[in-house]
Amino acid sequence: MRVHIGGDHAAYELQQELIAHLQSEGHEVVNHGPFDYDAVDDYPVFVLRAAQAVAADPGSRGVVLGGSGNGEQMAANKVAGIRAALCYDVELARLAREHNDAQVISIGGRMQPVEVATEMVRVFLSTDFTGEPRHQRRIDMVTRYEQTRELPEL
Repeated sequence: MRVHIGGDHAAYELQQELIAHLQSEGHEVVNHGPFDYDAVDDYPVFVLRAAQAVAADPGSRGVVLGGSGNGEQMAANKVAGIRAALCYDVELARLAREHNDAQVISIGGRMQPVEVATEMVRVFLSTDFTGEPRHQRRIDMVTRYEQTRELPEL
């Protein structure tokens, strides 16, 4: 699977670990940066590029990383068509895929050890959306709102 990854200085070491791990598992990793450690870099520069690449590359997935993962998830969700989920354990990573068909996982590099983050990404990439009608209906409501700005009916 093609995996687009982007982050910032706060998760630079985790990003490098994940890139190596994903490549060792046979994934095609596209690194959107940062490419060097810079203590004052800005996550939107790299995260928006990673999320935009996922939106333009059907079937791919994304990983965005920062200190907490909060800002990165917010930024990724500004890209039309992207559903990014902030996850802090394996169960959330699984549910983000099964129930929400999220294409991007956001992880806080200061929140989990590398082993937990790696397992979350593994589960996120290997889990399919269930396609259950109730989940699809909810995704469709959000998509319609994103496109039309009309609220769902009560």
